[in-house]
Amino acid sequence: MAVRQVREEEWTKDGRKWKFEVKYKDIFGNLKYKGSGKYHTKREAQQAERDFLNALDKASDVQVMTFKELCEKHFEYQQDKVKVTTLRNYQKRRQHMHMFDDIKVNELNIEHFEAWKKEINAKGLQTTTKNDLYKYLKCILNYGAKWYNYNFSSMYNKMTNFNDPNEMPKEMQFWTKEEFDKFILVETDIQFKAAFETLYYCGLRSGELRGLTWNNIDFLNKELSINKNITVNLDGKKYVVTTPKTKSSYRTIPMPNVLIEDLRELKQEQSKYHGFNENWYVFGSYEPLGKSRLRDRKNRDCDLAGVKQIRIHDFRHSCASLLINNGANITMVAKYLGHTKIDETLNTYSHMFKGKLDNIVDTINKLNE
Repeated sequence: MAVRQVREEEWTKDGRKWKFEVKYKDIFGNLKYKGSGKYHTKREAQQAERDFLNALDKASDVQVMTFKELCEKHFEYQQDKVKVTTLRNYQKRRQHMHMFDDIKVNELNIEHFEAWKKEINAKGLQTTTKNDLYKYLKCILNYGAKWYNYNFSSMYNKMTNFNDPNEMPKEMQFWTKEEFDKFILVETDIQFKAAFETLYYCGLRSGELRGLTWNNIDFLNKELSINKNITVNLDGKKYVVTTPKTKSSYRTIPMPNVLIEDLRELKQEQSKYHGFNENWYVFGSYEPLGKSRLRDRKNRDCDLAGVKQIRIHDFRHSCASLLINNGANITMVAKYLGHTKIDETLNTYSHMFKGKLDNIVDTINKLNE
C-alpha cells in the first residue's frame, strides 16, 4: 500500500499528480491490484486510499453475513417504510425461515431452497400461505441484491412457487340474508347491532369498522367514509391507527336506511357521555371497540340465534354475496368493497357469479327462439 507522486510527464493539465496503489485479496483469495486515478494533493490521495480500504472491509463483512443477519437488516430498514401490519406479517413469516439462519448469504443455493420448500410442504399449510412465505423469501433476497450486491440470478432461475393441483379450494363462509336477519334479531345492544349491520351491509374490514369516527358518518347524504384502520401494534399497545389497506380502500359508500336509523340511535346514546365529540369512535368511545369484544359478541349471538359460526371477515363475504345475488355490477361491487382491481373481486367471488352466467345464456337462448 502506498501513496506516491507520479512522474511530472504524467501530471494532468489541472495539476493532479498524486495516486495510491493497493494490493489485496478478493473473497476467493486471489491477489488483486488497485491503482487509483490522480489527485491534486497527497492528503486527497490518502483519503481516497482510506475510503477504498474501508469499502473492502465492508465488502468482506458482507461476505460473512448470515441469512439471519440479512433478515434483521431488512426488518430494520423497513421500520419507517411500511405499515405496522406489514411489519407484523414479516415477523410471522420470519418464523418459517429459521432453516436458512446460519447459512452465509453468499453461499445460498438452489439446494438450500429446495430443502426449505420440502420442509414447508410438510407443515400442511394452505398453498396461498406457502406462497406468501415464498414471496417474503424473495423480498429478503431482493433486499440483499439491492443493498449488498449479492447475486442470486442462478438461484432465481430455478426457484418456483408452491403448487398443489390436488388441493381442494377452501370453502368460503357467508350468510344469506335470512341467516343474517335471524342473527341480528337476538342482538339488543344498539352498539353491537349497528356494528354487525355495518359489517354486513357495507362490507367493511374489521379494522375499517373499528376505525370509524362520527365525522365519517354523513347522515345528510346517507354515506359513510373509510379513511382509517385500527390494528394491533407491534410494541404491545392495545391498538394503533393506520391508513387503510390500499389506496382503493379509501372510499365513500352509501348506507341503507336500516343502518342509518340505528346509527342515529347509537349517536344519541353516546352523546349523553361526558366529553363526547365528532372524533369519538362510532363503535367504542374515545377508544375503539376491542377486536376480541366484537368477536366474542358475535359468537354469543350465533349461539343464541342458532346460525352457523362465521368469522368477522366473513361478514364482508356475506356482503359481496348479497350484492352479487341481487344484480350488482361487478365494477360497483369492487368499488364498494375497496378492491384495487376488478380481478381481485372476480377471483375471490367467481363462484358467486355462476347464476349470472346462466342468466346470460338464457338471454341468448331467448334471442334465438
